[in-house]
Amino acid sequence: MPPEGTTAGQQDGGRCPGCGSVSTSISRTRALGDHDGALRAIVHALKYDGRRSIAPALSALMRQQGRPVLAGADVVVPVPLHWRRQWTRGFNQAALLAEGLGVPLLHALRRRRATRTQTALPAEDRQVNVARAFVVRKLARVGVKGVCVVLIDDVRTTGATLEACAQVLMEAGAREVRALTAARVATRPRGTPRP
Repeated sequence: MPPEGTTAGQQDGGRCPGCGSVSTSISRTRALGDHDGALRAIVHALKYDGRRSIAPALSALMRQQGRPVLAGADVVVPVPLHWRRQWTRGFNQAALLAEGLGVPLLHALRRRRATRTQTALPAEDRQVNVARAFVVRKLARVGVKGVCVVLIDDVRTTGATLEACAQVLMEAGAREVRALTAARVATRPRGTPRP
């Protein structure tokens, strides 16, 4: 994924300077910060402890810090959970975060098959895990055609889930797809030695 606030393909001939991959379907991306310390604890409390009361404050911070990504957006689209996971959890944390961003919310995507949790997979397997896992809902096709969509999720790790969602939105006719997350897992550029 491109660095915060940059456009995919802006640098290095269409390659992401952080990971070296070919440019993505996502034009801009932003997160509140790295997925560690207090931010990690907050996201985990929302997602795994069911502390839904955290969502409005976290969403307000995302709205403030994500202004460059939200500016001019027509709709925000939460990354969907598979229906079984949402039933077990009782909510979709991405949808809760999307509700307070001040942009119309559209549940445009459906996860058509259950996938393994991305956190349990090495980076190289994540893209395969979510390939063709998402579809645009039939009734939402009109809502995404020709518009600027901002995908919303709690954590961006490798960006594979966001990219899979962005691809189907672009195929459905979205004019532009951006992404805003509460946290990002910091990655080292290729060739950077470990500290």
